[in-house]
Amino acid sequence: MSTDPVARDVPAVDRRAIDVPADVIVVEHVVKTFGDVRALDDVSLAIRENEFFALLGPSGCGKTTLLRCLGGFEQVTSGRLLLDGHDLVGTKPYDRPVNMMFQSYALFPHMRVWDNVAYGLRAERLPRDEVRARVEDVLDKVGLGPLADRRPNQLSGGQRQRVALARAIVKRPRVLLLDEPLAALDRKLRGEMQIELKRLQHEVGITFVVVTHDQEEALTMADRVAVLNAGRVLQVGTPVELYDRPVNHFVAAFIGKMNFLRGVVATDGIRVQPHGLIRARSADVAVGSEAWLSIRPEAARLLGPEEDPAADDVTLSGLVATTSHGQGVVKAQYGDWQMSCDTPPGASFEQCAIIQNVTAEDQPNVGLSVI
Repeated sequence: MSTDPVARDVPAVDRRAIDVPADVIVVEHVVKTFGDVRALDDVSLAIRENEFFALLGPSGCGKTTLLRCLGGFEQVTSGRLLLDGHDLVGTKPYDRPVNMMFQSYALFPHMRVWDNVAYGLRAERLPRDEVRARVEDVLDKVGLGPLADRRPNQLSGGQRQRVALARAIVKRPRVLLLDEPLAALDRKLRGEMQIELKRLQHEVGITFVVVTHDQEEALTMADRVAVLNAGRVLQVGTPVELYDRPVNHFVAAFIGKMNFLRGVVATDGIRVQPHGLIRARSADVAVGSEAWLSIRPEAARLLGPEEDPAADDVTLSGLVATTSHGQGVVKAQYGDWQMSCDTPPGASFEQCAIIQNVTAEDQPNVGLSVI
């Protein structure tokens, strides 16, 4: 893996040859500072036509700042924000063909659902018949037609979220920006709304850019995800690419669950004490460098005390420390190092071995990253 924590450059691809949608948003070397704080540090990325794109990262990583810059609620310190080739820097929020759905929803409590959704269209002084047709169409899309005469305090959290979404898309923006849209919902409702948002995005054909700190939410909904930390974009890719091919230690640890072993890179793997050579996928790491060997829990399994490993298995002996919903945490005998792995159904081993087969070149959940 590259020693540079910033996402690596990718060779140019002729998109016409592979029918990839054109870029609708291009962020070029954007910097945003608040006093001495560098909230965005040379951020560059591209978002495609009709794409569901997620900005993912921990609190304070700069994802909401980037979203607000796209919406015009913050002005960049330097760099360019291109929408269909036109630079948005300096353009007022109301003059941008984008709409933003805020985390708080910001519904008018004294208005009916119908009037909340129609508010932006009426402000544009559109013909009454057009307003009626567009509001009824979008309410039907979000499943709120029968609730059009209710007020926000008569709705559930999920229904209020749909009202806010309907109000945002009824104006048919080029891009819809969503700031933690599901944060106020309970876990069960969040799962349902993830599917609903994805369905609706495909149906209306609008580019969605969503900010979230929830990995599951981003990986479930988004076509591609940008992982940010400390104001920088570390990696942009599909959910599968981020999970199976993280570019560095932070992305590997942030996306899903990961085990790490520290060792020294050899020509055909990594030497980890006291286990010796463990074969791993080749990476851009110089032989002799210290590196992390990363192993997903599902790439490891527990082997009972009476079972024998296969010839090409890597075996680490240990004790089961704790179990949780079928997953065991195995503590190695030589110290405090721990590793998570999937357990067979009904397993209750007190003594076991961690089995990790890393000999296959196409092993997707094992890799090296530089310390």
